[in-house]
Amino acid sequence: MKNKFLEAGQIVNTHGVQGELKIVPWADSPEFLRGFDVFYIDGAPFKVLSARAHKGNILVRLEGVSDVNAAMRLKGKIISIDRTGVVLPEGRHFIADLIGLEVRDAASGEVLGAIADVLTPPAHEVYVVKGGCHEYMIPAVDEFLAETNVEGGYIRVRLIEGMASDV
Repeated sequence: MKNKFLEAGQIVNTHGVQGELKIVPWADSPEFLRGFDVFYIDGAPFKVLSARAHKGNILVRLEGVSDVNAAMRLKGKIISIDRTGVVLPEGRHFIADLIGLEVRDAASGEVLGAIADVLTPPAHEVYVVKGGCHEYMIPAVDEFLAETNVEGGYIRVRLIEGMASDV
């Protein structure tokens, strides 16, 4: 079951003296977060008054956060969004939905483990799969991904020599 709320970034600092917040987005682009009217911090809703991209981050003004002191109290907090109505392009998934998926070998059906982490280097995502005494680093590209079934709770992968390492 997917959570209604999705962690989408972290408040890392203030910006200026009027309560603006600097947020590191956990998305492909800071532009993604500009489309939301409400952010959630510790479960409490905050209306977004303004949001703009700035050097790979997003600068945000929230209702009720009108000075630097109020903004400083939120530093380090995680912001969440309501995923209702968010439509991702075909074949794209939220990282939070991938973590914990069972990973199966496409050829044998053997369960290799579960996705423990998703690395995001510039070229493409890499799934870190942990299972038993092995760890697998699987590039998230069509050559290695046979099927991704988030609703079913699994992915099937094509392995090649050297993908597994002993833990």
